[in-house]
Amino acid sequence: MSVLDSPIPRFHLAVPVDDLDAARAFYGGVLGLTQGRSAERWVDWDLHGHQFVTHLAPGRQARVHNPVDGHDVPVPHFGLILTVERFHELAERVRAAGTGFVIEPHVRFAGQPGEQWTMFLLDPAGNALEFKAFADDDQVFAV
Repeated sequence: MSVLDSPIPRFHLAVPVDDLDAARAFYGGVLGLTQGRSAERWVDWDLHGHQFVTHLAPGRQARVHNPVDGHDVPVPHFGLILTVERFHELAERVRAAGTGFVIEPHVRFAGQPGEQWTMFLLDPAGNALEFKAFADDDQVFAV
């Protein structure tokens, strides 16, 4: 099956980083993503079948936060919805690497529609990532 025949569309996301070596250490080492093509100013990553690219672009803007279920969530952010098992494996991998959390792994919206495990962390360039998991996948878009 080719990529074009995939039943699920894949996204392409490019984010700015200020140090490609630090990005390689974080995305390849800490998160365990497979590196794809690269050039002097960018690196492609396989983000669970999605094309994720880190582009060298020094200079950051001030971070904005929004309150969500008692936490200040960094905006913008991106990430993945994982299985509960994979979520906890990744949380342990992040802890073992000594990477701090912006928001520690916890259950958000407990007992409500959309109940989920969630955690937030920053890459070395300050890009915010959220990883989450739903015990019931039907709750991903619950209202």
